[in-house]
Amino acid sequence: MGKGGNYVMVAASEVEELRQKNGEMEKAVEEMRKEMLQLWRRTQVAEEAEEHLCSQLAELEAESLDQARDYHTRIIFLTNQLSRFSSDSASP
Repeated sequence: MGKGGNYVMVAASEVEELRQKNGEMEKAVEEMRKEMLQLWRRTQVAEEAEEHLCSQLAELEAESLDQARDYHTRIIFLTNQLSRFSSDSASP
């Protein structure tokens, strides 16, 4: 029975070692889960920021188009005024 008792002792120590390794692995997995959650949250924030920036860009593009139309209208008006002024000055 001496040999059988040694086998049980070895098995018990192996089980304890496996329990320790399992506990370490569980901690590592929990740390990875926390890191993944943090990365996911950062990704969400980045996506929201991107959507906000795209919205602002669209607003700026629309505003610049409006300004370009206003400038074009103003240029046409001033060109017409200048043309009238030149033709009035040229008339005797």
